[in-house]
Amino acid sequence: MRPLRLLVALLAALMAAVPAMAQPASPIVIGNAYTLASSALGADRKINVWTPPSYGSGDRRYPVIYLVDGGLAQDFHHISGLAQLGALSWQTQEFIVVGIETVDRRRELAFPVERDVELKREYPTAGESAAFRRHLTGEVMPFIEGRYRTSGEDVLLGESLAGLFIVETYLREPAAFDTYIAMDPSLWWDAGRLAEEAEGLLAGHEPGQRRLWISIGRETLTQPAHANRLVAALRADPARARDLHYEPRPNLSHATIYHPTTYEALQALYPRPAE
Repeated sequence: MRPLRLLVALLAALMAAVPAMAQPASPIVIGNAYTLASSALGADRKINVWTPPSYGSGDRRYPVIYLVDGGLAQDFHHISGLAQLGALSWQTQEFIVVGIETVDRRRELAFPVERDVELKREYPTAGESAAFRRHLTGEVMPFIEGRYRTSGEDVLLGESLAGLFIVETYLREPAAFDTYIAMDPSLWWDAGRLAEEAEGLLAGHEPGQRRLWISIGRETLTQPAHANRLVAALRADPARARDLHYEPRPNLSHATIYHPTTYEALQALYPRPAE
């Protein structure tokens, strides 16, 4: 081989062996993060907001999913992903998703412990769900409504202790949201006190349509007394029973129930309207 051809061949071989130079990385942005000064909680708190694919065009307004445990290291990504999947596949309506980050979940999401002495000893800061509810309804919701095109239809969503918070909010402040979605709520908290108080709390409800979806996993179904008591109280009123969707899921565990049942709930409760 002539020297020039040999040199060209060697250069070509060297270039083939060197990986292509990548362009500098750019961030992947899926939403906006805000820090709110919360007087209800006495500290700054973070919220994350995802808007649906069509939000950037037109002046349409959207229902809002308020996601408890909605931090970036919590459930924001996978729930906003379900909202995107529902929108792109035309299986659900489009939503704005607002993730409310929690810091001390037992303190913020659970009501005060009155019965379970051991539980109170183990979690001495627990029991300020009323303050977190004030933060949500009095601070987060007005902030979102003032900055985004909301339709006025609000969904409260969460799992485990967040599910407990959602059931408690439904029982104590039913008018705060239009739809409540509680996945495997921790009804065992304080020896099942919330389920026992449900009948009395429901008696004080004003008339109005408030939908409630509860999915229960197999661990809870092995000791279903609290769930059964809550559901019995909810079903005692035929009008309320029509707005209740109670779904035992023995095939799903506490660790696996959240993602699939949330998508099922959104498809059932918010189907895509016919064009």
